[in-house]
Amino acid sequence: MVTNDATILRIKHDILYEVAKLAWNDQLEDGRDDIPYKISPGPQAQYRCCVYKEREIVRQRIRLAEGKCPSDRNTNNVVQVINAACEECPIASYTVTDNCRKCMGKACQNSCPFGAISMGNTKAHIDPDKCRECGKCSQACPYNAIAHLERPCKKVCPVDAITYDEYGVCVIDEKKCIQCGACIHSCPFGAIGSKTFMVDVIRLINAGKKVVAMLAPATEGQFGPDITFASWKTALKKIGFADMIEVGLGGDMTAAAEAEEWAEAYKEGKKMTTSCCPAFVNMIKQHFPQLLDNMSTTVSPMCAVSRMLKAQDPEVVTVFIGPCIAKKSETLDLNIQGNADYAMTYGEIRAMMRAKDVNLEPEENSMQEASVFGKRFGNGGGVTAAVLECLKESGENTDIKVARCNGAAECKKALLLLKVGRLPEDFIEGMACVGGCVGGPSKHKAELEAKKSRDKLIAEADAREVHENLKAYDMSSFSMHRH
Repeated sequence: MVTNDATILRIKHDILYEVAKLAWNDQLEDGRDDIPYKISPGPQAQYRCCVYKEREIVRQRIRLAEGKCPSDRNTNNVVQVINAACEECPIASYTVTDNCRKCMGKACQNSCPFGAISMGNTKAHIDPDKCRECGKCSQACPYNAIAHLERPCKKVCPVDAITYDEYGVCVIDEKKCIQCGACIHSCPFGAIGSKTFMVDVIRLINAGKKVVAMLAPATEGQFGPDITFASWKTALKKIGFADMIEVGLGGDMTAAAEAEEWAEAYKEGKKMTTSCCPAFVNMIKQHFPQLLDNMSTTVSPMCAVSRMLKAQDPEVVTVFIGPCIAKKSETLDLNIQGNADYAMTYGEIRAMMRAKDVNLEPEENSMQEASVFGKRFGNGGGVTAAVLECLKESGENTDIKVARCNGAAECKKALLLLKVGRLPEDFIEGMACVGGCVGGPSKHKAELEAKKSRDKLIAEADAREVHENLKAYDMSSFSMHRH
């Protein structure tokens, strides 16, 4: 997958590998301080101004790898700014380029309502203290000589949660942040990362605890057509996990429970939203709290599988693995009982595997715990398709209109319409990532890149119905609702 942060990913994964290796060998306390010198040995800097800066960035990333904030500031937010890495972006949003001809018309200067533009020796100049970023100068310039230099992290944030301090360092407003993680891979300097709980999971495995992995529905196809859920199960057991469950099963559970809610709400004329995407749930909680009553009370597929496992064995430790950053915030929500204890990304679990010299190997696609509808939960529109299937299986009305929101911008628009009573659809499927979970910030391959492999693997599944699949499980042993 081509990204704008390939070098950053290599460094990040090298750090995760070194931390994991020490944690597996119970040597992290003694070896932690050596990692910066291994990653950046010097004397010449590799990618920053000096080795001292490089090593400080590594130290802050090590703290993230241990589930801590990168600096001494302690917050519960999963998405964090690596202060030492954030300083290279221009502060001014609008700047005059060399295309400026210092023309006689001075359209830029005349269009500025704040008097922020003056004429220099060779070109116009914008005073950042006076500029209010209205963009009128850029629109007026006949040579397109004024560029809008919006910071990448701020540009992709769907809820305007990113600002800067007096030194130009990125600041995340945690009251606004929905922890979607879109900003993480948008930063070309790797100045934003997420806490990982890799060390906690390793220590629990080393302590002999029963730790069960739960693999996201989005996983199939991410690592090619030959890497199946059976491949994952074998590899995860090799590094100490007791078992592995396909979270597509939880997709079936969530779809069945949500279908009951939708059917009842439709009869009452009440509009509802889905509740399986944690970033979408965070958006409702933090930006549209008046719509909480419209949000489904059904738990996410991750939580459903975790509750099932904990009903069977209260001592089990459940670990979700997928492409989602916001799932980490969901595991930290103490208001949801029985949820997964930890959530990890593909990069984090693979660092644990590399540290144990374990690789994913091709295996037969023989393991199936979910219907095709549960498996497709990770695709945009997949939740709606699964819920409609459950309504059809139950003999309920399926002639309903659903706003299938593809990405945070569409989610925000639909919620605004619902808020003012102008939503034409009956229900909202909210997916904060474009393409659904398969487009999550920590995906291994882009959605289209993985599509062929994903379609092939899912096409090999049998045609079991959702309710038929759930008959094999004791659904009465746990609740499918938040409260």
